[in-house]
Amino acid sequence: MDRRLFLMGSTAGAVALALGACGTRGHASTPLTLDPEIDELQERTFRWFLQATDRSNGLTRDRWPTESFASVAAVGFALACWPVGVERGWMQRDEARTRTLTTLRFFHDLPQGPEPTGNGGYKGFFYHFLDMKTGHRFGTTELSTVDTALLVAGMLFAARWFDGDHADEAEIRRLAQAIYDRIEWDWAVVRPDLISMGWHPETGHIPHDWHVYNEGMIVLLLALGSSTHPVGEGVWSQWTGAYGRSWTDERGPAHLHFAPMFGHQYSHMFIDFRGVQDAWMRAKSAEIDRPFDYFENSRRAVQAQKKYAVDNPMGWAGYSADVWGLTACDGPGDFKATIGGREREFFSYSARGPGDRDDGTIAPTAAAASLPFAPEDVTACVKAMKAKYGAGIYTQWGFLDSFNPTLTTADRIPALMHGKLVPGVGWVDGDYLGIDQGPIVVMTENHRSDIVWKRMRGEPNLIRGLKRAGFTGGWLDKA
Repeated sequence: MDRRLFLMGSTAGAVALALGACGTRGHASTPLTLDPEIDELQERTFRWFLQATDRSNGLTRDRWPTESFASVAAVGFALACWPVGVERGWMQRDEARTRTLTTLRFFHDLPQGPEPTGNGGYKGFFYHFLDMKTGHRFGTTELSTVDTALLVAGMLFAARWFDGDHADEAEIRRLAQAIYDRIEWDWAVVRPDLISMGWHPETGHIPHDWHVYNEGMIVLLLALGSSTHPVGEGVWSQWTGAYGRSWTDERGPAHLHFAPMFGHQYSHMFIDFRGVQDAWMRAKSAEIDRPFDYFENSRRAVQAQKKYAVDNPMGWAGYSADVWGLTACDGPGDFKATIGGREREFFSYSARGPGDRDDGTIAPTAAAASLPFAPEDVTACVKAMKAKYGAGIYTQWGFLDSFNPTLTTADRIPALMHGKLVPGVGWVDGDYLGIDQGPIVVMTENHRSDIVWKRMRGEPNLIRGLKRAGFTGGWLDKA
């Protein structure tokens, strides 16, 4: 039930100019024209959220079409998708406004308390998974600091985008700030200058902290930006103090390595890291004698993933320069099988990445949600996956969560935990996961039109957090 702990078990103007030379762009106001297949993927993925989100309370299922509980991170991603839908002409503003206000009212009014049942959260945080009807804690899931941060990031973006005089838009802005303000980020600091990953009412704080390079930047920055319950500035230097464990050139250009691609995407959905640097990035730029920031780091992570697929050290079927992408996703199940005379180990839901629990399972979101970092490579990958595997992995809702071309026969393997075997493809998942769908929609739009990044560059809570963390340069110096 505790997905976070499961994943933990496995795993300046000159800067803007330098990144521009790498195929990225500055803060242009004219939307880019994307390949038609990227357009189509974004729209189909957006429409998944319409199917998976309850209109009566705004809760988005963790997965669909399998019946499931709600994921609060997926709710945050849905909130970011509605304005994108309006901008693209897929949704009317009044529908987006109604859906957003319904969601914020529901979360604002959810009961909070220390009891293990009957609450949606505690100390302003929310449980990772919620019952789709009541919004109360589902099972024994944890109170999650990162999932709360991703939910609130979606709310804060909505508050920036719904900037009109309409009374409901004013209410969206009020509720988003109120929900953020009541989060007691400092309560989650149980070890000096470290934010715990979560809390269980039965056992207390999780004995794991945000202390290695991963998606957790957004947790720390929102915690630093709070005007009501901030954490101390030392949490950022403590966080970056562990970067030495992550810096490597083992699998491509030197970068802060985190094996699954989601760690290089989630914070970037809401934060434009182009051209802004903290003290660690300024020092690293001086050390390597070239501009370097977190956006460039994610760009290099994409190149490392592509190189890993080309090298394919474990000999999985389907990996190539055009078909690549490892992240946290569904898999066929937890078992071993002999394929082509070689024993292979497979996993169910798991984090996957270069050298980390790689079982041949490819997740389209790993590439598709990396569009801003490597537009040409990502576009080629999306087109190649569709051309090679077609309707076996791509449907009216976009890409199914994952597929595995190596696993093609059911002989002498246990029952599959997810999905089915599809002729001509291999194993294919039967679901879409909200936390994998959302980044495709949002990151495509960030690349195309800068909508989310542009609004969040004016978000005062985020700006405060970045500045308290020591970020300077680029757009931030003008904020």
